[in-house]
Amino acid sequence: MTVPLLSYSPTSQNQRVANYEIFGDEQPRIYNTDTLPSPVEMDTLIKAAYRQIFNEQQMLECNRQKLLESQLRFGQTTVRGFIRGLLLCESFVTRNYEPNNNYRFVEMCVQRVLGRNVYSDREKMAWSIVVATKGLQGFVDDLLNSEEYLNNFGDDIVPYQRRRILPGQAQGELPFARMPRYGADHRSQLEAMGYFRPLEPTYRWAWQQPPYPAWVRFTGKVITITGAGVLGVGVVAIALAAWGLISL
Repeated sequence: MTVPLLSYSPTSQNQRVANYEIFGDEQPRIYNTDTLPSPVEMDTLIKAAYRQIFNEQQMLECNRQKLLESQLRFGQTTVRGFIRGLLLCESFVTRNYEPNNNYRFVEMCVQRVLGRNVYSDREKMAWSIVVATKGLQGFVDDLLNSEEYLNNFGDDIVPYQRRRILPGQAQGELPFARMPRYGADHRSQLEAMGYFRPLEPTYRWAWQQPPYPAWVRFTGKVITITGAGVLGVGVVAIALAAWGLISL
């Protein structure tokens, strides 16, 4: 028996209000295949899809799914099908699903697929239950088949961050790309496994490593005192030359 999605509500009524802002720099650019795009426009659309799902940090050649790209170019799949393929590809699973717990992965996918922040911890819990009961593929299907996704993006529009400007705010929300791809819990696991150790200095000779031998300390003192004496003589000479007592 499939567990139904736990009910949740938005934290503010404004989060379900239609967009009425004046177009500006913080408004998203919409990419869609409603009309037949040129090859250059299709390249731009595909790049926008990668940027939305993988974010700038993972815009790597090794993450490209060329078979999916070919299917999209020749009309064998929709933009929604292309997004589904990116979410289920090995690169996305390895770099985003496996390093995170379900709650953080849900938050990441809601941002990238539905184009908004999660409403509350209850929504994260609701979708986390879907991940736990239906698996990754079931979770992705439910997101892409949700009424919210279909009403905002349909089959032909690349998802984007919606409503960056909210009423009562002087500045829009930061792009979701600022969110790291894994949380503090995964970093703690990596540290426990031996990663992120502080770099230890390397020494070419044994006498460079503290505690320094007596002769090294003595040599250092001699160099310091000699250098200070030479500097002092130079300062005095310049002062006397400025007063005209000597000539340099």
